[in-house]
Amino acid sequence: MPLTENMRRLSVFSASASKAARVWRQEKEPILRADRGRRDILKLGETRWLRYMRSALCKSDCCIRFVVIKEPGEAMIHAWILVCLFMQAQTAQPTVPPEVLTLLQSGVDAENRRDLDQAISEFRQAANLAPSAGVVFFRLGDAYMKKRDYASAIPPLKRAAELSPDSAPVHQLLGYALLTEGYVSEAIPHLTITHEYGALGIAQLQVGQPAEAVTNLQTAAAKSPDDPDLLYYLSRAGAEMSTQSLDKLLQAFPDSARAHQAKGQTLYQAKMYPEAIVEYKKALQSRPDLPGLRLELGEIYGSNSDWEKAEQQFREEAELQPGSAEAAYRLGRALLEEGKMEGAAEELRRSDRLRPDMPETLYALGKASAVSNPKQAEQALNRVIAIEKDTQLAGTAYFVLAGIHRKQGKTELAAQEMQEFRRLQPAKPTSP
Repeated sequence: MPLTENMRRLSVFSASASKAARVWRQEKEPILRADRGRRDILKLGETRWLRYMRSALCKSDCCIRFVVIKEPGEAMIHAWILVCLFMQAQTAQPTVPPEVLTLLQSGVDAENRRDLDQAISEFRQAANLAPSAGVVFFRLGDAYMKKRDYASAIPPLKRAAELSPDSAPVHQLLGYALLTEGYVSEAIPHLTITHEYGALGIAQLQVGQPAEAVTNLQTAAAKSPDDPDLLYYLSRAGAEMSTQSLDKLLQAFPDSARAHQAKGQTLYQAKMYPEAIVEYKKALQSRPDLPGLRLELGEIYGSNSDWEKAEQQFREEAELQPGSAEAAYRLGRALLEEGKMEGAAEELRRSDRLRPDMPETLYALGKASAVSNPKQAEQALNRVIAIEKDTQLAGTAYFVLAGIHRKQGKTELAAQEMQEFRRLQPAKPTSP
């Protein structure tokens, strides 16, 4: 029986384009996935058209709903076709011929069967019969997107955008298709219109706009904090922005204290310690009161096991910034390495007062106090265990506690702590 004879009801609903776009984004939000082995491909999540159509009915600018009744004795089947033209209010709607509706229905049925080739064939025939119906080109482009044939999706989606310039779904899919195929600059306006912050940030990163990319990727990551692809691109954008800022600093102010500090940091990361020390000394000559310089220089000396010079830098930093818990901790660590336990414990207690419950500070305090003040050491180390629980640092805290209790003759307690220490050690890799 022809579809037109089975049509029980045909009605057109109108609503604002903004509501339709909002419903679309809520119900059909794409999932970002990057195929890094080949290129940055954005794979859309499954569309699930029928579920979307039922929930979005009467919320779009233009919906065509019809109820199909099958042969007598069978249940009524509701087939929903959402026609998302999202055209301007003053634009006249084109008439969609009945045969086009039949082809659209056949295409939807084919999609439901996951026969995308058949669906594309039906939608292409519909496009030939209704060259001014934006919905037809949109459905054709969407079918290509589901097939991951992004290049073929672009022409019909561009045509849909011409016919329905206010359609958020059209701009959304077109933006993704263009981005996937490498037409990044073309994709940005479409992604901006639909507030696709994640994809927009990726596009901005690729065209050399890392600051804008960071802003949009942070917005997207706030909504999807556990998305690994967003986190990956956010880190890349941050690194790119940092690189641009550093290049500008070195070019515009090559002899400034900050330029020498940046060079020193780069050399330190490359483990070129003597060259890094030279740059930090130049920075200190230029700005001897600049906070943080001595802290970083002391770390370089410490990395080279020159703890006496490290202590000097940390002490000067602590005098420059008496409220810095970091400076007090670094000075305490240097004193601990030199075997100056009393001075180390004093600085580490001060660091703990300035910033309480830092596990590394408490662990160092426990080591520094183990001989002179075992009660204080126990308190600090037990606090490390309470905070860290089952980490490797907690395991080393058990080890130090075991040494303290063994000297006190508490052998059973020491044995239990050694057992916990061994339990928390990283597993050794098995040989192949």
